[in-house]
Amino acid sequence: MQDARQFESATDRDGGVKTHFGYSEVRLDEKQELVDEVFHKVAHRYDVMNDLMSGGMHRVWKDIFVAKARPSTRVPFKHLDVAGGTGDIAFRVARAGGPKTAVTVLDINPDMLAVGRERAEKAGLAGQLDFVEANAEALPLPDGEFDAYTIAFGIRNVPRIDKALREAHRVLKRGGHFLCLEFSHVEAPFLARLYESYSFSMIPMMGRLVTGDAEPYRYLVESIRQFPKPQEFAAMINDAGFKRVGFTQLTGGVVAIHSGWKL
Repeated sequence: MQDARQFESATDRDGGVKTHFGYSEVRLDEKQELVDEVFHKVAHRYDVMNDLMSGGMHRVWKDIFVAKARPSTRVPFKHLDVAGGTGDIAFRVARAGGPKTAVTVLDINPDMLAVGRERAEKAGLAGQLDFVEANAEALPLPDGEFDAYTIAFGIRNVPRIDKALREAHRVLKRGGHFLCLEFSHVEAPFLARLYESYSFSMIPMMGRLVTGDAEPYRYLVESIRQFPKPQEFAAMINDAGFKRVGFTQLTGGVVAIHSGWKL
């Protein structure tokens, strides 16, 4: 697999920058529209499918992830959750931090944000959350605004990952914490084979049964395989200006939590 930085800078014969969309190659300027269509299709079944695909483990991963964000309960805490449309991470942060914590939920997909707003009202958390439709590569937010930035299972769908990481660095305060939860690479051979078989056979089938369409979930599985290994992604975070960069793999390497600080 190519390093993501190399892949994103490669050019096709027509001079257009190419990137991956699952296992396909597309023009870089086409990828966002294709990703938007995927999440338009799955928005209203997104959280149900997360439970089915992970056997509920995504809840454990997200709890561990938010615990690392450590929203303050004593002083005002401003948190940005990117690609967080349905609110799963934002709700956890708001509850952990209490009334002094304000969370901006940012997503490029309006369908995902609509689900998040509806869920926030039902959960009684709408007063702590602000929903913003925008691109992770060009955040419409001031410099040095946030205490923490999270992105869960979203960075691999961003066409220009390096730009999104630089934007994350820009909007964080000095001392701010960047955290990314993303699928990773299973190293143990037996577990890797089992995981591969499950991902490519069962997940698209479940997608077809629950949402009526297997293709979005075929893309999601392929996008996981195309994502850089944790060491490579850690290097990209470091290149964006973050310090004390590291990662922790969970569940045998199925996912990893990446961390960096703006110092």
